Amino acid sequence: MEYRHLGTSGLKVPLLGFGTGTFGGTGPLFGAWGTTDAAEARRLLDICLDAGVTLFDTADVYSNGASEEVLGKAIEGRRSDVLISTKTTLPMGDGPNDAGSSRSRLVRAVEDALRRLGTDYIDLLQLHAFDAGTPVEEVLATLDVLVRAGKLRYVGVSNFSGWQLMKSLSVAERHGWPRYVAHQVYYSLIGRDYEWELMPLGLDQGVGALVWSPLGWGRLTGKIRRGAPLPAGSRLHDTAKFGPPVEDEHLFRVVEALEEVAGEIGKTVPQVALNWLAQRPTVSSIIVGARNEEQLRQNLGAVGWNLAPDQMARLDEASGVTVPYPYFPYRRQEGFARLNPPVV
Repeated sequence: MEYRHLGTSGLKVPLLGFGTGTFGGTGPLFGAWGTTDAAEARRLLDICLDAGVTLFDTADVYSNGASEEVLGKAIEGRRSDVLISTKTTLPMGDGPNDAGSSRSRLVRAVEDALRRLGTDYIDLLQLHAFDAGTPVEEVLATLDVLVRAGKLRYVGVSNFSGWQLMKSLSVAERHGWPRYVAHQVYYSLIGRDYEWELMPLGLDQGVGALVWSPLGWGRLTGKIRRGAPLPAGSRLHDTAKFGPPVEDEHLFRVVEALEEVAGEIGKTVPQVALNWLAQRPTVSSIIVGARNEEQLRQNLGAVGWNLAPDQMARLDEASGVTVPYPYFPYRRQEGFARLNPPVV
């Protein structure tokens, strides 16, 4: 397993991390993802650790805390062998202070997460969304207290826009508070919006990307093809409405390019899609999920090798889209591009 620095921090994380959204799954979304119990989770962790996957990602909203609880049971006796990443900010109840990143909410959310996980520290806490109702200064000052108390080792964010992240980094630098070292983002061959602004920001500011849903919300598994109905057992029947949208023609064009490359090198479509991500700028770790051992082992086969430059170029071309203003002039017009060469 390859290990990379998380942004410009000193923390090294595995190129593949394991997402625990399937742990203890309940409800219309997480129940469709999977219902892994503690015994199954321990077996999946065994396989991960044997392969060098040491980063395990969860969130308080995953099955209303059940994911953290199952993960906590699975890591009993081996806390020092793993890195735990969890997230908070999204609603955990209907009360006025059950959502957001206020001082009150963050302190309580961290204490609750520590209890569910059965640990006294979290390696990486990420804000699951930007809270427009709480001053950035209040958020960062609170995180500073929690880091100094030893309850958090590193802090990051997820699903922030460019200005939200940049403002937060600027405020942190001005006050000497902990800077966000990670941005957990949606990024895949059928969802490359991350490249427009957030990737250049990550490069400039040293923020590493933790990629969620790298297979495009389950659409790049190799089971979805042009002219064929959605497989009967696909979880997309129940979960498509929750995920990032994609136009059918764009999806099929990318899938066909993936199948062509996969056939050339004897790999699966998901392995090729994950390997493409592994070669993109700013990517520190790719969060993969699995409902069973077979899926996990297939995902682990996505690393330890590299696509050839021409294969990367063909996948780039098949997945490329016209970007919106103000980004498109920098991609399409020589004068703009000369001043700001594209990152990828």
